[in-house]
Amino acid sequence: MIEKADGLCSRLKYPCPKPKPVTEDLSINTRDEWEIPRETLSFGKRLGAGQFGEVWLGKYMNSTIVAIKTLQVGAMSSAAFLAEAQIMKKCRHDKLVRLYAVCTKEEPIYIVTELMSNGALLNYLRDGSKNLDLQTLIDMAAQIASGMSYLEERKFIHRDLAARNILVGENNEVKVADFGLAKIIDEESNPTNDAEVPIKWTAPEAALYRKFTTKSDVWSYGILFVELMTKGEIPYPGMGNGEVLEKIKGGYRMPKPTDCPEAAFEMVLKCWDEDPENRPSFENVFNFFENYYISEEPYYNRVVI
Repeated sequence: MIEKADGLCSRLKYPCPKPKPVTEDLSINTRDEWEIPRETLSFGKRLGAGQFGEVWLGKYMNSTIVAIKTLQVGAMSSAAFLAEAQIMKKCRHDKLVRLYAVCTKEEPIYIVTELMSNGALLNYLRDGSKNLDLQTLIDMAAQIASGMSYLEERKFIHRDLAARNILVGENNEVKVADFGLAKIIDEESNPTNDAEVPIKWTAPEAALYRKFTTKSDVWSYGILFVELMTKGEIPYPGMGNGEVLEKIKGGYRMPKPTDCPEAAFEMVLKCWDEDPENRPSFENVFNFFENYYISEEPYYNRVVI
């Protein structure tokens, strides 16, 4: 039905066409094409380096500031490196780092993403000058849970959720990054036994039996929350990977960090339930921390950790 000028309604003869969604990427010319010419990119300073490549500050067409992830030639297969971009193409959420474009027609291959100006959360937490209060840390926890709730809904598992793989922008905005290990779920993901996993962040069923699910991501989120509360301390201080696994199998869990709210840590302990099915969903975790942040704001403002 459509309203006429006289205020009366008239039945439509044909359905209204639905406009196609517009993907906001680098420019109008690249909205529907992920591949861009590499000569449209210029490089600034190096932001970081890892086993398989480097991340650079860059510009697209000398105007849009971006981050450029490069693959070191011979470090890994192009297909494996681009798997991260393939995941990012399918995931669009304001708490996930946004993919802008790729350069794949020759080596080195580039993945071009939005720039998060304050870098990795782990380094940000360890910077004593930031003076992060509890309100900010709980808000960060809620933001991360929001991004992970989206991945959960889309049936993606991250498999490497940790402070080192969260990026920080302006005004303490945080986004989930590093989709290098992410996979779409069938029922559960069981990578080969030689796949490297970060033991201290990994759920016991994933570390011991390679059974990765959304619920193993929830376990990792609990470890990440402790990183937030301890300003980037290494989990299970003083323990090696083997000792951590043995103690977890025996029921050990890390103690509550100093100044961490009791109710918040109770949620973390639920994330570390031995039975994956008893762990909360990311939607529940997000709702908890979002509501906790709102209801307890006066308390947060009094505490700096």
